[in-house]
Amino acid sequence: MTKKEVTQLSYDIVGCAIEVHKELGPGLLESIYEKCLRRELEIKGYKVKQQVNVPVEYKGISLDVDLRLDLLVNDTIIVELKAIEHVLPVHEAQLLTYMKLLEKPQGLLINFFTDNITKSMKPFVNDIFKELDD
Repeated sequence: MTKKEVTQLSYDIVGCAIEVHKELGPGLLESIYEKCLRRELEIKGYKVKQQVNVPVEYKGISLDVDLRLDLLVNDTIIVELKAIEHVLPVHEAQLLTYMKLLEKPQGLLINFFTDNITKSMKPFVNDIFKELDD
């Protein structure tokens, strides 16, 4: 993938999140937004995996841990959803770690407890993204 393709996919994911937010509004559980966003993305033709196990390796040994990300879209962008009053730095760190462990170029942290998804959404890229062709 190119930077342009990843950026377009990110834009499309946010558009789907906006559609879900318009339909449901704030105030529901994260799991409900997750299912609805997955459905919206699939309607648009994207491949979506939900509650994906994130493998953790420590000093050459694979650990048996229960670490899961919310959504993985087109095997490229990790989407972490929240439905909370304030997104904390630990939520951002969690997403960045998922991106590193799975070697994915971009992540989106989307909080549905808001009036405006665009203002509260936080995109993240890493060195993998920077190494992609324009």
